[in-house]
Amino acid sequence: MSQALHPMLNTAIKAARAAGSIINRAALDLEVLKIGTKGPNDYVSEVDRAAEAAIIEILLEAYPGHAILAEESGREHGAKHSEYTWIIDPLDGTTNFLHGFPVYAVSIGLAFRGKVEQAVVYDPTRNDLFFASKGRGAFLNDRRLRVSKRTRITDALIGTGFPFRKGDNFKRYVKMFEEVMQHCAGLRRPGAAALDLCYVAAGYYDGFFETGLNPWDVAAGSLIITEAGGLIGNFTGEADYLYQREVVAGNPKVYGQLVQILTPYTRVIEAPHAAPAAAATADAPEADATQAFVAAAAMDAQAEPADPAAATRKAAVRIRKTPAADDAPL
Repeated sequence: MSQALHPMLNTAIKAARAAGSIINRAALDLEVLKIGTKGPNDYVSEVDRAAEAAIIEILLEAYPGHAILAEESGREHGAKHSEYTWIIDPLDGTTNFLHGFPVYAVSIGLAFRGKVEQAVVYDPTRNDLFFASKGRGAFLNDRRLRVSKRTRITDALIGTGFPFRKGDNFKRYVKMFEEVMQHCAGLRRPGAAALDLCYVAAGYYDGFFETGLNPWDVAAGSLIITEAGGLIGNFTGEADYLYQREVVAGNPKVYGQLVQILTPYTRVIEAPHAAPAAAATADAPEADATQAFVAAAAMDAQAEPADPAAATRKAAVRIRKTPAADDAPL
């Protein structure tokens, strides 16, 4: 790489490549893997855990005072109250990996006071390294990334992800899918959200949307998109997507058109249920945001309006992170 990289980004790249080596070795003999389930259609393998352990070891060796938020181990490791949090998905696309379908990636983002400042997404099957530092652009290997220039959604290729966990609202998603499909040139669903977001940054997709995502699915990819000139938000175009379990992204023109289509489908939580989780404070924004995210996930099934258009009519409160004073929208 010709450009000088931030030391924290270099550490993240080292960790991502170490995890990628573990994943590539395991891919040679999938039959011997031990596989468990976290829920229906939600798999975890010993490779996920080994890759995550390797990432955490490298990160904490370099930055022992940092916090960790990881898919398999949560917040078990690292300092609990650091202003720096590494947000890690050791193997995004586990189901693809277990079937030998070569679309999966390692995702590592570093947030400072809740805002992602360093990002790496590594595709081990292609040896493709997507990375970004805040204010310094996004790259794929040595190539600077820019989002596509398409201006009309009718010409756009859109990426998405199907809901698959218990509690996901399939009927709402099918309505969204149908509406977006009728407005765009094509829809794709490879099955690894971290890579999908990078494909928006690279201009392969013109836009992307998905529901039910976790912070570790989108943290790194979100910075890579914005550093490539794209936009990312929740279905109403606000910047609190990281803990909202819904995300839309794209080049600026297509993003705006996608938000118009998806706004009626935004997930809302009725005020009485939302009150405890909504009381996030600026003193502990990230911890409260995580609690709100967990509470919102638990109520997903009961929170969906039967009529999507009713979402814009309900008097409801969104569970969201309360931004700190320096936490302006991206």
